[in-house]
Amino acid sequence: MKEIGEEKIGEQNGDHEVESEEKRRGKKIEVDEDRLPSRAMAIHEHIRQDGEKELERDAMALLWSAIAAGLSMGASLLAKGIFHVHLADVPGGFLLENLGYTFGFVIVIMARQQLFTENTVTAVLPVMHSPTSGNAVLLLRLWSVVLLGNLIGTGVAAWAFEYMPIFDEATRDAFVKIGMDVMKNTPAEMFANAIISGWIIATMVWMFPSAGSAKIVVIILMTWLIALADTTHIVVGSVEVLYLVFSGTLHWSHFLWPFALPTLAGNICGGTFIFALLSHAQIRNDMSNKRKAELKAREDNEKSAKKMD
Repeated sequence: MKEIGEEKIGEQNGDHEVESEEKRRGKKIEVDEDRLPSRAMAIHEHIRQDGEKELERDAMALLWSAIAAGLSMGASLLAKGIFHVHLADVPGGFLLENLGYTFGFVIVIMARQQLFTENTVTAVLPVMHSPTSGNAVLLLRLWSVVLLGNLIGTGVAAWAFEYMPIFDEATRDAFVKIGMDVMKNTPAEMFANAIISGWIIATMVWMFPSAGSAKIVVIILMTWLIALADTTHIVVGSVEVLYLVFSGTLHWSHFLWPFALPTLAGNICGGTFIFALLSHAQIRNDMSNKRKAELKAREDNEKSAKKMD
């Protein structure tokens, strides 16, 4: 019975297994910097390893983690709204108010919850490394589940902020102002701003392997920059815009256009088609040289074995 159970589990896991050269050889991804051609390649391989783990996770586990992340992102609107009320007449209040934007990211990333824009980088590297149809399907599966979960979570958070007796009128007005500031952008501006935020998030993810204990500082600084630049982000922005929908300020169709679709496209372009492609391109030669060195070492071993025979 035990053998049959283990076989079934193996078959289930195989349905979501990333295709890669290491898997075919029964090896693990090498992340030791001393054994790789460059520091950049060590970081790339570390992130690719994390990406493979994410691609192979169970769909329901991904969904619940993504819903939790959407709820946690409500902390960004919460903190920013409270700061807006209490720092309105304080010199430099704009800087401190936008610091509130970082709260949701700190919670989500430190708690290892599933955030869509983070996965546009982490999960795409295994696909770039081995661009098979199976890997592409796993990537689309991951993105779809995580995005759905994030939107569910942000919707619940926005609904709670509006309908639960938690905040005073001044704070609710601040939430409306924050949301309306997002909606001042045209679709083209939503898209362009989202490219920048997607690129910054991707840069942040690329810095994590080297950050060590300073990871939380990296999160705060990079996401604070997103807020100060007044860019758009599909998950945080969803809390802000859905609050307007639930409060009756906007019709729900305005959430899809001009906000969600251009912002989503911009985040994907900034995080994947710009940063991830460039980051992967810079280590392609290192990867090629590594394979050549491994092939040469294998040939030398084979020659040595023949001489011994």
